[in-house]
Amino acid sequence: MWIRLLDKLLVQFVKKGQLVVEYPHGKIIAYGQTLDKKIKVKINNPRILRRLVVSPDLTLGEAYMDGDLVIQNDDIFGFLVLITQNLTNQPDSWISRLLLFSNNSFLNSIKANAPSRSKSNVKHHYDLSPELYSLFLDVDKQYSCAYFKNVDDTLEQAQEQKKHHIAKKLSLHPGMTVLDIGSGWGGMAITLAKNYNVNVLGVTLSEEQQKISQQRAINEGLEGKVEFKLMDYREDLSVFDRIVSVGMFEHVGVPNYKEYFRTIKNKLSPGGVALVHTIGRITPPGGTSPWIKKYIFPGGYIPALSEMVAAVEKNYLYISDVEILRMHYAMTLAHWHQRFTENEERIKKIYDERFCRMWRYYLVASEISFRYYQQVVFQVQISKEQMTLPITRDYLLK
Repeated sequence: MWIRLLDKLLVQFVKKGQLVVEYPHGKIIAYGQTLDKKIKVKINNPRILRRLVVSPDLTLGEAYMDGDLVIQNDDIFGFLVLITQNLTNQPDSWISRLLLFSNNSFLNSIKANAPSRSKSNVKHHYDLSPELYSLFLDVDKQYSCAYFKNVDDTLEQAQEQKKHHIAKKLSLHPGMTVLDIGSGWGGMAITLAKNYNVNVLGVTLSEEQQKISQQRAINEGLEGKVEFKLMDYREDLSVFDRIVSVGMFEHVGVPNYKEYFRTIKNKLSPGGVALVHTIGRITPPGGTSPWIKKYIFPGGYIPALSEMVAAVEKNYLYISDVEILRMHYAMTLAHWHQRFTENEERIKKIYDERFCRMWRYYLVASEISFRYYQQVVFQVQISKEQMTLPITRDYLLK
C-alpha cells in the first residue's frame, strides 16, 4: 500500500530532474525527466515508507543518518537540490503542503523557546566537542555567515570582513562600551576591543564557549577590555553605548521578540546603536523543519523581516539600516562542508558514523536553503535616537 502511495506522489512531484528509486524487495522506478541530472536512491528499510509519505522532512533526514536511505555515490547535495528545485516549482504539491503543515507547529515553537529552556537548547548544540568546531570553522571560530567581497575570498578573509563590516555599522568610537549578545567563542568581542579600542562584555549561555572566550581574551592581553559572562542577556542591568548580536536572534523565539527589543532599548544609552545579524526568510512567517528542531537547533526559528520589524516598532526604536545578504551564507556553508569532509575521519573518532552523516546532512541542507530556496541573512541596524548616525550610508564605505 505505502509503495503504491509513495509512487503516486512521486510521479506528481518530480518534474525537474530525474529521481530513480529502488524500493525494498528490488522494484526500481524512475521519476521525472532524463534531460537533467539523474539521482539514484535505494530504500533499505520498508518501515520508513509510511513515514516518508506522512512526515517527509523528518524521515528523509533520519533515513539518511541511519542508512535506511542510500544515495548513489553519497550525492546528498544533488539529491537535496533535486528535492528543493521541485519544491520551489510546485508550492502546492503534496510534499509542499505536508512540509508546511509539519513546520507550522507554532505551539511547539512557543514551548521550545520558553526562557526556562534557553540554556538546555544552547547546550544541545554549542557545548559539543570544541575539537569538532575547530575542524570545520575558520581559525577564529566564527559560527555565522561570513561576508565575501569576492567569490574567491578564503573563509578566514570573509569572516574577518564580516566582523569589520558589522563594526562600521556600529559606528564605534574609542572608549565606548559594547554588549555582545550571544558572544560565541569570543571572536567578535575580541576584534572590537583590539581593533576599535572599545570595552566589551560578551554574554553566552554556553559553558564551553564562555571558558574558551575568557582564555582567549587573557591570551590576547585584553583583560580589563573584554569580559565574557555565562548569563542570559536579560540579567545584566548595565547600560551600553552599542549592542551587537550575531547569530543569536534565531534562538529567541517569536513570543519573546518584543521583550528582546525592549531589552535592547533599555540597555542602550542615549544615542545608542544596535546591530542584529540573523538568518531570515524571504517568505511570510512560517515554521521550523522538524528534523532541524529535533537534531540540530531545538527551539530554533528563522524569522521573517515582518516579524522583526513589528517587534522593533512596538518598542519605538528607529530602524536606521537594513541589509540583506543573499549568497554569503551559502558560500560560508560550502567552505564548512568542504572542511568537514576533509576532516571526517578525525570527527568519526570523536563521535561516530551516524553523527557524521547527521552533520553532513545539516551542512548540505543548510547551504541549499540559502543557495536555492528561501533563506537569507538580515543585518538590521537600530538606533535609539533619530540623528545618532549619518543620514547617508557613505560612512559604511570608508
